[in-house]
Amino acid sequence: MDKNQTIGLVLISALLMAYLAYFSINPPPETTENQPITAVADSIKKLQIEQKKQADAATIQLPDSVLQAQKGVFAVGMKGEAQDVVIENKDLKVTLSTFGGKLKVVELKNYKTFDQKPLFLYDNESKTSLEVETSIGKVDLLGLYYKVVEATPQKVVFRMATQADQFIEQTYEIGKEGFTVAYNLRQQGMESSIRSQNGIFSWENHLKRTEKSLEMCRTQSTVNFYTTEGDLESINETSTDFEELKAEQSVKWLAHKQKFFNAGIITEKSFANVYTATDTDDKNPLAVKQLNFSFAVPLADLADSKANIRFAFAPNDYDIAENITAGYEKNVYLGWKFFAPINIYVMKPVFSLFEKVTTNYGIVIFLLVLFIKTMLFPLVYKAYLSMAKTRVLKPEMDEIRERCGEDMMKIQQEQMALYGKVGVNPLSGCVPMLAQMPILLAMFNFFPNLIDLRQKGFLWADDLSSYDSIVNLPFMVPFYGDHVSLFTILMTISTLVYTYYNNQMTMSASNPQQAPMIFMSYAMPVVFLFVLNSFSSGLTYYYFLSNIITIAQQLGIRSFVDDKKIRAALDANQKKNATKPAAESGGLMGRINNMMKAQAELAKQQQEDRNKDKDKNNKK
Repeated sequence: MDKNQTIGLVLISALLMAYLAYFSINPPPETTENQPITAVADSIKKLQIEQKKQADAATIQLPDSVLQAQKGVFAVGMKGEAQDVVIENKDLKVTLSTFGGKLKVVELKNYKTFDQKPLFLYDNESKTSLEVETSIGKVDLLGLYYKVVEATPQKVVFRMATQADQFIEQTYEIGKEGFTVAYNLRQQGMESSIRSQNGIFSWENHLKRTEKSLEMCRTQSTVNFYTTEGDLESINETSTDFEELKAEQSVKWLAHKQKFFNAGIITEKSFANVYTATDTDDKNPLAVKQLNFSFAVPLADLADSKANIRFAFAPNDYDIAENITAGYEKNVYLGWKFFAPINIYVMKPVFSLFEKVTTNYGIVIFLLVLFIKTMLFPLVYKAYLSMAKTRVLKPEMDEIRERCGEDMMKIQQEQMALYGKVGVNPLSGCVPMLAQMPILLAMFNFFPNLIDLRQKGFLWADDLSSYDSIVNLPFMVPFYGDHVSLFTILMTISTLVYTYYNNQMTMSASNPQQAPMIFMSYAMPVVFLFVLNSFSSGLTYYYFLSNIITIAQQLGIRSFVDDKKIRAALDANQKKNATKPAAESGGLMGRINNMMKAQAELAKQQQEDRNKDKDKNNKK
């Protein structure tokens, strides 16, 4: 590994570390100045909820005549019996209740939690409401009792009727497959009682732990919403403190987004006055996160047409999300916008192709590595040739350093002059490495967010989408974690072996100029040992295989690249360029050499001027 390749590696590593720091799963410390206010607000909210429960209980105890006088047409919905109704297809099992005529439990039938329990995206702790202004004040239409007037395995109709021609009706319908539930609400003869044009829909979701890493569940959960202008907005998912965000535009859909799943609501028109919030219960160490949103929806729009509104309960699979509605695939995070296209249009299709070859995901990743390494082989070959040219020039380089001593400017000038004479571009080894950086960074978001790897095991790793662990520590090691990932260790060892192999060919430990670069080349793999210990084992397995195949490629290239022939070609270039002026010799290298000479002359002139000024001052 020559100086320029090392610089390239350091640049890649520095950019990678900055990228990881910016998108770190560990949130930065945040101010606590608003915590007392939040605590008071929580206490008030709990008190209000308790008071409402007591008021509702008292209302139920009232005689029907009194209830009718107080609640008018809504009195019929104040009393009733809660019964469950189920609709389902091959993907979802949706349990609804006659209390509220609303969702009660939603289960994804083909997925399990990390501990192999049923996976629910909506349960008894989730709360929805639809408040409207009426002749008796605010009424929650999802807080009334309804009766089932139609029920099939895939459709149910709830109705609260005061008279034959006066009712509120809610319909839920699900297809034979898929992850959405169509919803329709309509009223008849209630115009004089329902006085508001807009209803306020609210959804409070207490997330349950679905993945092995509780911290990962917390720091990858948030509320996303997609505006009518085509922009995705969201609350900072890494924050575990109270956060809120109001939409400045109308919204097409909102989603409670988790690491691998989402629960959302979609409209063909738009929602206005959108408010979102997230929070974590610090008193409950097992709580994941609480996600809330509310919005105003025109009541006339609800009854405008069937399926005007849909609920979505889906995995964060790009192909599935893309077919739910426009922009819904943005819930699937596959990297920063500059790198996401690589994963979406290259890596995912190729990965899906290899999935058809075998169901063993360790082999699928191996085939993906082979594909990527084959595509990048021309760059690897070019980088090796540059390294080989630098290696055969080592005697001349050593002679220049010995002749110029500590004069670094002179050493650089002499080296650039030599490069120009023999026709070597020192950047040709760095550029191929930098060209590979987009794929390197894309992989950091591809494997950890690829639901295909969820709960897929390989060797000792039981879940390639999460970290592998061969030892669970009884304590937390700062910046490392409470477990030991073997794939991360293997990746680190293979990187150190590769680094040692390259340094032996191109670097000299006795050269003080190269000592810092040698140190950095060994330090970076150790840093990544800590950084990647809690990352997806599929990612660290990929990098381990990538290192092994890269070493094999370089050994193969070395077997048929003859240093003697390279040396002969460089000598021929040197003879050919010997009679050319320095500016012409070596093209770019000649120009760089002239620039360095001009810089040296300028520095020398400036030093002479400073010395003259100093002599004048001394004479005075």
